[in-house]
Amino acid sequence: MGTMCNKLKGWLSLAITATFLLISSEVAAASSIINSYCKDVNYKCVVVKGGQTWQSMFPNPTQRDIVMRLNRMNTQPWGGMVIAVPKNLKNITALDVSPMPQFITPQGVKTIIVKPYLLAWGAYDPDGNLVHWGAMSGGKGWCSDIGKSCNTVQGKFMIYDKRGAGCKSSKFPVGRGGAPMPYCMFFHGGYALHASTSVPGHNASHGCVRIFLNDSQWLNQVFVNMPSSPFGGTVVIVEGYANGDKKGDY
Repeated sequence: MGTMCNKLKGWLSLAITATFLLISSEVAAASSIINSYCKDVNYKCVVVKGGQTWQSMFPNPTQRDIVMRLNRMNTQPWGGMVIAVPKNLKNITALDVSPMPQFITPQGVKTIIVKPYLLAWGAYDPDGNLVHWGAMSGGKGWCSDIGKSCNTVQGKFMIYDKRGAGCKSSKFPVGRGGAPMPYCMFFHGGYALHASTSVPGHNASHGCVRIFLNDSQWLNQVFVNMPSSPFGGTVVIVEGYANGDKKGDY
């Protein structure tokens, strides 16, 4: 019995260690994005003071939105955290600081490109022009509640279903379901883009693509076309978790 207990403790310890390392690597990857801005002469890096919020630091809602996108998060910052801020914040738009390419090879239909390694997505018109972008949080490397990787599926898909503000998960939390997925847009099985109040600056979901509420509502109600549309359904391209990692020719 003692030997079995020791083995169980060992396995548990390994599982905890593996989970910690995966989370640490995901957070480190996100930190490298911010660090790259810190080295850019067009940005300044600011250390958040204890008790500060996005609202208190950036009272102007447009400027606040830009900074939150840039730092890839809508959760509140914490004391000691380093954030990137454009030096000319008062005179720019969100498109001016987009990490997504301004132009892609035209797909002939509206297209959403998701880049987990950049923690960003972009919406492109049929001619390949970037019209909007935002922060995202994709599937994390390991989900302890289901005992496996939750990385977002990679490839080229098409949105086949979308729902409104009341959309909810039928699977999570495990055994109950009911997790809010406002303005969900399904592109492959249970994988969807949807609004979330927890876009934390790193990949943290069970596989769906979490985005800001205003972005999800805009995509859902303004941008996305269903397959039955005379203009063709909206394509979703999900790249991998490393730069240049993608499937298919697009």
